[in-house]
Amino acid sequence: MKYIIAVIQPHRLDAVREALAGLGVQGMTVSEVRGFGRQKGQTEIYRGAEYTMQYVPKVKVEIAVAASVADAAVEAIGEAARTGRIGDGKVFVLPLEGAMRVRTGEMGADAL
Repeated sequence: MKYIIAVIQPHRLDAVREALAGLGVQGMTVSEVRGFGRQKGQTEIYRGAEYTMQYVPKVKVEIAVAASVADAAVEAIGEAARTGRIGDGKVFVLPLEGAMRVRTGEMGADAL
């Protein structure tokens, strides 16, 4: 099993969800987060004054998938989230040692 964390632009969330649903991914956790990468924040103009935002709003998507689906899921996230501009985000893949469905007690890949 693999645990995939994707930090993407908020307006690309629906495209990523649809791409993952097309692969059969049945669940995900979505959080609104703020951060910065190479762009070091962004500058915005509000009522004629220029403001520097230290942290850019992003969305963090977390999914757990079978190892056989992980590469396809990463590819689907990348294609759906890509705009070609700076700040598109990152995808991290970690090994997942175990999982348990609390309601039924199912363990491992059956719990996904």
